[in-house]
Amino acid sequence: MPTIALLGTCDTKLSELLYLRSQILLHPSTTVLLIDVGRHPVSHPSITFGPSDLLSHDAEPSDNPENMNMQSLQSLPRNQLVELMSRLCTCHIQSLFSRQKIHAIVSLGGSNATALAAPVMRNALPIGFPKMMVSTVASGDTGPYVGETDITMMYSVVDVAGLNDVLRGVLGNAAGAVVGMANAYERRIREREQSGREGEQEEMKEKKKARVGITMFGVTTPSVDAIRQYLESHYPGGVIETMVFHATGHGGKAMERLVRAGELDAVIDLTTTELADELVGGVMSAEPDRMRAAVEKGIPYIVSLGALDMVNFGPPRTVPERFRSKNANKRKLYEHNPTVTLLRTSVEECREIGTQMCKRLLEGGDASKIQVWIPKGGLSMLSVAGAPFEDRDADAALFETVREGLEGSGILVKEDERHVNDKGFAHDVAKAMVKLLGLSTGQVS
Repeated sequence: MPTIALLGTCDTKLSELLYLRSQILLHPSTTVLLIDVGRHPVSHPSITFGPSDLLSHDAEPSDNPENMNMQSLQSLPRNQLVELMSRLCTCHIQSLFSRQKIHAIVSLGGSNATALAAPVMRNALPIGFPKMMVSTVASGDTGPYVGETDITMMYSVVDVAGLNDVLRGVLGNAAGAVVGMANAYERRIREREQSGREGEQEEMKEKKKARVGITMFGVTTPSVDAIRQYLESHYPGGVIETMVFHATGHGGKAMERLVRAGELDAVIDLTTTELADELVGGVMSAEPDRMRAAVEKGIPYIVSLGALDMVNFGPPRTVPERFRSKNANKRKLYEHNPTVTLLRTSVEECREIGTQMCKRLLEGGDASKIQVWIPKGGLSMLSVAGAPFEDRDADAALFETVREGLEGSGILVKEDERHVNDKGFAHDVAKAMVKLLGLSTGQVS
């Protein structure tokens, strides 16, 4: 029987929360834990945990550094209240999850409620656990709320401020969706436990698949497809499972998160373009943690320079003036589609990108498990010979910086005359990963 955690501020959204609760309970064999994260205590028989419960919960001192109580809670500025209640609720939800007391979480509200609930979902629960946020801000930029996780955002259409036909319809659909997700999650947990009881767990360990993450961009897709198809066709039966991450900023962060969570056993970081966006100011940065998780975990890690010939911006009018003005030294711009404009990285930027890449690869870990493959024939579809972003000087600056920066480190640097999307290059990268994984060549079909 699935149990769903319903999170909200009962002092301002009680009627809406109770309605969502009632819609969830219409589904057979489903229970709800209503968790009140409001400022003012509310007494209602449907509330399972209130603010006082969260304050008294056995949390880390850092979650409530000022030892707040219900009285002092009343005087907190709104932003501080949101941060505090989010931290306390994160601790509480983590406890419920670790004891398998919940199978999904759902919340509703406006910008403040979303700013409170979304970090709880991101930080307390793993990817794969059902998370839903019904929000007035779900139709805008949801990146700050979803981050690199799998929160399902549902736009409320009208404000969550009193029940009406539109909001009832939205909340009814949200109830159906979260119940469906909770049932699917509970079934997976039950099947996993059943297989363990039947003694299949040891057999599964023996046949444990290698989970390999691969980073991709549209301009490196042929190479990623060739790598994936090679690995899966030469190692059938689930020996190798690939997970492809779109290097849009959130994709890179999602991959780093899964590496840290132990959900990936190896990474082919073919497309490191997010590093260029981070350093040059593009819109697809994965922030300074990019290219660090695999090094820290010491798992097999093959890095290439895919799409480091470009920085991503929105429509042409959004490209910073310094890159498109008459004094911009004729910087190369390319309109990838109506919403994406690409900037060719310069010699100086390529040197800085190479320097940062080397710095991150040298931060520790097992050098014997790290390789860097340099596709000298082109970093993407756009920088091969004759293509719009062909710039041999910029490429040479990047290659030289990486080569010299890793010299003597024990990290293998493989310079290859082919371009990144060459099928032979892709297959050789795949073969190198097979060796790093220690897979027997006898498994190759």
